[in-house]
Amino acid sequence: MHVTMIGTGYVGLVSGACFADFGHTVTCIDKDAGKIERLRSGGIPIYEPGLDVLVAQNVRAGRLFFDTEAAEAVKKADAVFIAVGTPSRRGDGHADLSYVYAAAEEIAGLIDGFTVIVTKSTVPVGTGDEIEKIIKAKRPDAQFAVVSNPEFLREGAAIEDFKRPDRVVVGIEDERARPVMTELYRPLFLNETPILFTGRRTSELIKYAANAFLAMKITFINEMADLCEAVGADVQQVARGIGLDKRIGNKFLNAGPGYGGSCFPKDTLALVRTATDAGAPVRLIETTVKVNDNRKKAMAGKVSDALAGDLSGKTVGVLGLTFKPNTDDMRDAPSLDIVPALQAMGAKVQAFDPEGGHEARQLLRDVDFKDDPYAAAQGADVLVIITEWDQFRALDLGRVKEIMKAPVLVDLRNIYKPDDVRSRGFKYASVGRA
Repeated sequence: MHVTMIGTGYVGLVSGACFADFGHTVTCIDKDAGKIERLRSGGIPIYEPGLDVLVAQNVRAGRLFFDTEAAEAVKKADAVFIAVGTPSRRGDGHADLSYVYAAAEEIAGLIDGFTVIVTKSTVPVGTGDEIEKIIKAKRPDAQFAVVSNPEFLREGAAIEDFKRPDRVVVGIEDERARPVMTELYRPLFLNETPILFTGRRTSELIKYAANAFLAMKITFINEMADLCEAVGADVQQVARGIGLDKRIGNKFLNAGPGYGGSCFPKDTLALVRTATDAGAPVRLIETTVKVNDNRKKAMAGKVSDALAGDLSGKTVGVLGLTFKPNTDDMRDAPSLDIVPALQAMGAKVQAFDPEGGHEARQLLRDVDFKDDPYAAAQGADVLVIITEWDQFRALDLGRVKEIMKAPVLVDLRNIYKPDDVRSRGFKYASVGRA
């Protein structure tokens, strides 16, 4: 099939490369000429494990193309995907749909023959209806169907998630779209992937509901961690004890400094705004948003407590800046709250992240960026683990102790065993463990 992907951000590029790997002919469109030129020359504008190889293979095979002009690709397409950004709108938290609607307007003038227009971007309930209105207003004669097909990709594992998903959700209002979407995802039939066809508005809500539930689950275990610290319990054992219950499950029960990233913060906020406007407020999610925001800001206090409440003139080494490992994404990362809070307490911060350094330099001020974890620990009064990159899991603690000014480790991801670290002469603090 011929597929056109409008937008070469995280979702668009991963989806386009994977569809091409399924055997479809895919053209990825972006207005950013520099990005398209980089992609054509083999460069990848985001960090995602395995994506560079996947893109290169499918470009060589003649199935994946990149262009700044959409006309020819849209005209040939069986399906046109809208995969542009929907950031939180400044001031009110609603999703900014200006890029989505601009894409719809452009597509309307280009489609030729029956075309399925698929919203891959995360959008509020009713957006598909608006896209349909935009296209009908511009092209009353056009033959098309608007479909919702939300993405459920985890950064750092996106290719695996696309090719072996738990489910594919497809929201349709026009039955002509069903065979097209079925054929697009036919390669997944071998894995017996459930393809759930729903109404379009239901599909749009499924995406928000899924992310809000996972964000709430993270926030729940973080609050349990605070309770564990207060009563002398171990949050990791609590998480295991409840996670073995199949009704609960063990995913997203790792206590830490709060959630961040490109999805959970903006999607929970957008769901809250949508629900409020609809007169059906989601109080649990409202509280989740508030608790998470406060948690990220409070983590600097845990570092301060490790140095008897005084960070003035102290050097804090930071390991990990991205919101999670295996990505260079800094959007709403806990470090963006923690590092400025440490600086406000008088600390000097030196930091290392394996992939996020370039982006972090644009977002964090007065930070001494280092080239490896040991350089970040050199001369530090306290070392803080914010992101659980694999290379931080087996540090040479003897070497770390030797190069630090004082052997104090604050582990906000609970990747070390307290007794083991303390036996090596460290003062050690973690999250939700006595």
